[in-house]
Amino acid sequence: MENPIIKLQEKISELTETQKRVADYIIKHPLDVAFLTVDQLAGIVGTSTTTIMRLTFSIGYSGYTEFQKGLQEILRNRAAPQTRLEANIKEMGENNLWGRYAESQISSIQDTMNMITPEVLDQTMEKIVTAERIICTSVRSGLPVAQYLTHGLNRLFGNTQLIIADVSDWVDTVVNMTSNDLVIAISFPRYAKRIVDFTETAKANGVQVVSITDSYSSPLFKHSDLILPCNSSSIAFHNSAVSSMFVADYLISALAINYPDTTKERLDKVNEILTKMNYHTIH
Repeated sequence: MENPIIKLQEKISELTETQKRVADYIIKHPLDVAFLTVDQLAGIVGTSTTTIMRLTFSIGYSGYTEFQKGLQEILRNRAAPQTRLEANIKEMGENNLWGRYAESQISSIQDTMNMITPEVLDQTMEKIVTAERIICTSVRSGLPVAQYLTHGLNRLFGNTQLIIADVSDWVDTVVNMTSNDLVIAISFPRYAKRIVDFTETAKANGVQVVSITDSYSSPLFKHSDLILPCNSSSIAFHNSAVSSMFVADYLISALAINYPDTTKERLDKVNEILTKMNYHTIH
C-alpha cells in the first residue's frame, strides 16, 4: 500500500496555501488524523471539509475515508512493541519533568521521521556531495544546528562555512555564488527575516537551497529546492533544536558512510595532523 504521508510530501508544492496547512497538520500528527472525522480535522485546522476532500482527491484518493484507511494501515504496520525506554518513561508519571521531557523529544523525533522521507535525505546528500561551496546559515534557535552542521560538513569536504545572517553581511558572499553552490538555511518560528531574504536572494541567483525548518508552510519553502521539516516544539517556551540536530547528525554520519571514497582520505589526513599536534588530551 502506498504511504499517504509520502504522497502528501511529493505533492506539497502543488497544493494551495490552505491545503498546505492541512497537509502540514496531517504530516505532523498522523496518529491523530488516522482517527479524526473530516469535520473534526477541518475544525482543528480551521478550514472547510471541502478543502480537505479536494486535498485527498489531488493526491489520488477517492476521498477522505480512503485516505484515512491508508493512513491507519501504514501506522498499524509501523507499530512495534514498546522499547524498554518507552516503558520506563510511561512509569515515570506525569509529574516527572525529566520523563515528560524525554517523552516529548522522542515524539518530536518520530514526527520528524514521519515528515522526511529517505528519498529527500538522499537528494539532500547528493546536493551536498556535488556542491562546490556550501554555506550554512541561521540565527537564534537554529544557530547551534548550523554550527554543528558546518563543522561536520567542513571536516568531511573542506568547502563549508557558516554565515550568521543577522550579523554577517552575506550579500557580499551570495553575489559570487552560482548554481554549483549550496545554501543550507535553518530557521524556526518566529522566522528570521534575514534568513528568508538570504534564501530568496540565493535562489534568485540560481543557487541551490536546502532548508531545515518546521513545516512546508514555512516562508523558506518557496525559496528552497528541498525542505527538511523538523518538529521544533518543546515543553517550555522555546524552539527545541533536538529534532533538527538529529537530522544534521544523520546527514553527517550518512555522508561519511555512503561516500567513503570522497571523505575517507580527507578524514585520515585531518586525523594525522591532529595526532602529530597532540591536539587532543589523552588520559
